[in-house]
Amino acid sequence: MNEPTVLFKSTHHECLLFDDLVTGEGIQANQFLLIHKGEAALIDPGGDLTYNALSIAASRYCETNQIKFLFASHQDPDIISSLDRWLMRCDAKVVISRLWSRFLPHLASEFATKSLSGGVYDRIISVPDEGMKIPFSDTFVQCLPGHFMHSVGNLHFYDPISKILFTGDVGASIGAGPCSDPVEDFEDHIQYMVGFHRRYMACNKVCKLWANMVRRLDVEMIVPQHGRYFMGKEKVLNFLDWISELKCGTDLLTQDNYSVD
Repeated sequence: MNEPTVLFKSTHHECLLFDDLVTGEGIQANQFLLIHKGEAALIDPGGDLTYNALSIAASRYCETNQIKFLFASHQDPDIISSLDRWLMRCDAKVVISRLWSRFLPHLASEFATKSLSGGVYDRIISVPDEGMKIPFSDTFVQCLPGHFMHSVGNLHFYDPISKILFTGDVGASIGAGPCSDPVEDFEDHIQYMVGFHRRYMACNKVCKLWANMVRRLDVEMIVPQHGRYFMGKEKVLNFLDWISELKCGTDLLTQDNYSVD
């Protein structure tokens, strides 16, 4: 197991990226650990293919009882299908869009459900469409709307101390090289993003509205769940400008896509 990538570290705050934990046939995915003054949170912790490795890796940096939150950008298996195992392992709350909170109990086995006092739904924080701030020790993690940026109920997570925006599938790339490295040549990197974004983002209108929102934040790094990350304001702006102009999803559909022939 490789050492995690340290995205940010100060006296009381640390952000770690794990990018080599997927085993078997699953697509590569990044997982993230935030630690602040004795409290910890996992962002997009993944499924069974990452659970054992992530729980071992995270235990090197924090105690299990320090994990207070599991942040899930959306409902996909590579995001949160390890839910029941984490619920049994620690007392963390699960933070997810309210659109998906009612479906999460389907990810919990009968054994896990019976072992919990109160049930799965009592452990869920349902985030309204407009987002909200989740208190995290003496700071917070800001849940921002990323709806239709892949999922109809989609959230992104902003850490105001590190100024990192965790964006789930937005910014994802495939085959661009080590995920532990930042993007260096943005124009060259587009080839590893464009196919995915054309298919998985809803439309240009949504991309533009999302980018306008992010420009209002002080973002030093955009870190997706797949592939390399964008470090520094120049690369962040490169990405926001690019996705603002991207034609994708329903923009590209014609009647030929809905044909019986």
